[in-house]
Amino acid sequence: MFSYNRINKGQNHLINYCGVIFMFKFDLKKTVLYTSLGVGCMAVLLAAAAAPLGKILPGGHVSVLDGTGEKQNENQAVETAADGNWGLSFQQQGQAPVGNATPEYLAKYNAYYIAGAAAGKDEGDKKPIYLTFDSGYENGYTAEILDILKEKKVPAAFFLVGNYIEENPELVKRMVAEGHIVGNHTMHHPDMSAIADEEAFKKEITELEETYKTVVGKEIPKFYRPPQGKYSEANLQQAYRLGYTTLFWSLAYVDWLENDQPDETESINLLNKRIHPGAIVLLHSTSKTNSKILAQLIDDWKEQGYEFRSVSELGMGKV
Repeated sequence: MFSYNRINKGQNHLINYCGVIFMFKFDLKKTVLYTSLGVGCMAVLLAAAAAPLGKILPGGHVSVLDGTGEKQNENQAVETAADGNWGLSFQQQGQAPVGNATPEYLAKYNAYYIAGAAAGKDEGDKKPIYLTFDSGYENGYTAEILDILKEKKVPAAFFLVGNYIEENPELVKRMVAEGHIVGNHTMHHPDMSAIADEEAFKKEITELEETYKTVVGKEIPKFYRPPQGKYSEANLQQAYRLGYTTLFWSLAYVDWLENDQPDETESINLLNKRIHPGAIVLLHSTSKTNSKILAQLIDDWKEQGYEFRSVSELGMGKV
């Protein structure tokens, strides 16, 4: 089922795809991110409608649904090819999930979704985790998130798009001044897997580099996160040739829907259940829920023996 309704003189749009409704508010600050997420969501839902039940379909950050619109069992298997959307299957509490590409495959291109012992590095009994945020626009919560990170002495990485850097230079400078990594999330947040031409791929990356340098006055650390988790082997090769370490994630949840924020208690319980050694955690800084639960999450994970590390130690993007 698909329906499209224009309301409020073209300012708001409702998209009802496979029984799920998405609202898009056309705001210049948010159009790039919302449009990209909308395309990704609809593609995943279309695939889900045709997929056999009992399978989880990955969709970048998109919530997983089966053909009836119901959420799938979190422990069922990923079904996808290496080219396409990044996807995960959580099979055992406290253990790293299975990705749709192995750590060994990704390592050929200096790419990660997990690190430490989970990625084959001898860590002994250490339990490192890496906290990252994706930021397509500013929603008023980043300063609070930075306050918490500073108070808790936790490093993080913020993957930013071009309009975010242009419109929030003081926040970007603060991220850098307080020891966080700012990573490359591309200039315009497109589906990079659909870009076959290497020069076009490079343009998305280098325009963001130039924007960052104009604001911060130095070169951006070479860490890249594909928008929506959409990638291809060619993309991994292209990022590698540009000197980048590509970072996916091994823990994320549906936290980016501005008008449908997840319950705080349920979010804490889910993230505590799924945390694992070597986790590369993806949260969105646009999330009010994340701003409210972050301090407790950090405390909980430290109490469980986890050690927060900077992504700066990973791959050839080391700084």
